[in-house]
Amino acid sequence: MTKKESHVSNLTTEDTGFRREIGVFGGVSIIGGIMIGSGIFYLGSYVLERVGMNSGLALLCWVLAGVISLFGGLCYAELGAAMPKSGGRLVYLDEAFHPVVGFMAGFTDLVIGGPGSIAAVATALIAVLQPYFGLSDFGVKIGAIVFIIIITAYNLGGVKLASLVQNISMVAKLIPIALIMLVALFAGRVSPDLSLGSASVYAANHNTNIFSMIAFGVVAALWAFEGWTNLNTVAEEMKEPKKNLPLALIIGIGSVTIIYALFNFSVMRVLPHEEIVKMIDSGDLYLGTAVAEKVFGSTGAIVVSLGMILSMFGSANGMVLAQPRMYYAMAKEGHFFKSYAKLHPKTRVPHVAIIVQGVLSVILVLMRNLSQLTDMVVMSAMVFNALVIIAVPVLRKKYPEIERPYKVWFYPVSVIVTALIFVALIVTSAMEDVVLAFVGLGVPVLGALVYYIFDLKLKKEKREDHE
Repeated sequence: MTKKESHVSNLTTEDTGFRREIGVFGGVSIIGGIMIGSGIFYLGSYVLERVGMNSGLALLCWVLAGVISLFGGLCYAELGAAMPKSGGRLVYLDEAFHPVVGFMAGFTDLVIGGPGSIAAVATALIAVLQPYFGLSDFGVKIGAIVFIIIITAYNLGGVKLASLVQNISMVAKLIPIALIMLVALFAGRVSPDLSLGSASVYAANHNTNIFSMIAFGVVAALWAFEGWTNLNTVAEEMKEPKKNLPLALIIGIGSVTIIYALFNFSVMRVLPHEEIVKMIDSGDLYLGTAVAEKVFGSTGAIVVSLGMILSMFGSANGMVLAQPRMYYAMAKEGHFFKSYAKLHPKTRVPHVAIIVQGVLSVILVLMRNLSQLTDMVVMSAMVFNALVIIAVPVLRKKYPEIERPYKVWFYPVSVIVTALIFVALIVTSAMEDVVLAFVGLGVPVLGALVYYIFDLKLKKEKREDHE
């Protein structure tokens, strides 16, 4: 067997030191658990604002954001089914471009993506409880830290336990959302105006155009879809990944798209347009709470609060479960601390990576402006998502001999269009906030420096071994 054949065999093998405990439903639960967070309850207001309060355009933005996420997910599905390795996009970027690119993605997730997202969600979850328990701002931080410690501890118990909790929270969180949605759809008496006529008038009065309005609305909606990339990081822990990974991605992203679109339409079925405009203008963005109060009376706010807590719990748990597998792959590849590549002898999870991620999350709760940190997470994620999409044709050409049990739909048009959309979103975000762009893109550059420091160390060790 040649060196290349051996390398391809290692990339495509399903042999692993991990335990394969995650099925299709578990995969869907991980995706949905991370994606469906608090955003479903308030991002609809931002989308409406960006499209001039036009209900038809707002719903179109939600559908387009779902389609864009789906085609991005299809690229991940092809790569994950062909190379079912722990680490997800880190592996694909290594193979398509250079190991430094994959390391930059992992380092950015290590510093910003994983801990920052977990810290933000944990803080937001406790903040929901703030009015019920009279917590101070410092009390919210303490509660968030306790929550992070708890979910980190039980994820150390093994992927089966963590996946089980994810499955339960996924079902539990959908109950209040589905209840609000279904009752609102059938009990609602408002017939929302979905025509686009008012959008043209708004565009003319605000020196813009409908296409720009849609673009900004889609950007807002896309923030609610963040998280679908995380399933590939646990590919080595999925049962039959060549079949189940693409299936879970398609079902997960498709289902979330339908949920988001129906939820926002159900809001429009209960709340008159004038009332929605008045709420948003006054800074009240939680339209779902207003719907629940109208549909269920005084218990409505409690139902929505419970739904938000369950949503954010599942989101945080999914990130704690998935992210450390990327850090494990970084260390396994040789350009990071060796302790990150260790699996616990009993539970077979990357325990060091999980613990360090928890510590960094706690530090960020105490020290960072979490809203700004979340913006940086989104910016850096889009950069590497665009590169992964471009990796699909690169790897088809580089490794034509690899079996691809699943291939991207409508290739190559779908890949080209999706990559261009992500690039456009990156440019738009960078133009809106130069500081955000500098920090969000500066961390990957710092990651490149760290990579080359470890690279020099590795080369030195190899020279010493040969002497």
